Amino acid sequence: MKFREGCWRRRLTVLVIATNLLTGCVTAGFEAGGVAACPPVVEYSREFQARAAEEMAMLPDLSALVEMLGDYAVTREQARACRG
Repeated sequence: MKFREGCWRRRLTVLVIATNLLTGCVTAGFEAGGVAACPPVVEYSREFQARAAEEMAMLPDLSALVEMLGDYAVTREQARACRG
């Protein structure tokens, strides 16, 4: 079986988008008396997310942007959890 270089990127794209869509299901609590400042989370339309996924698929292999977008998805998930 040959390794297909573009295959992992498609899977990563799907994972990032799925993570973004599923973060609305996350809940989180804080300790009583704690103070938390939750950053706003920009909502993107499905069409915009699809366009971003297509553009991400065109990035070169091992692109730093792909890794950064994965980190951004985690940050968005944390911000949503913060808001409750």
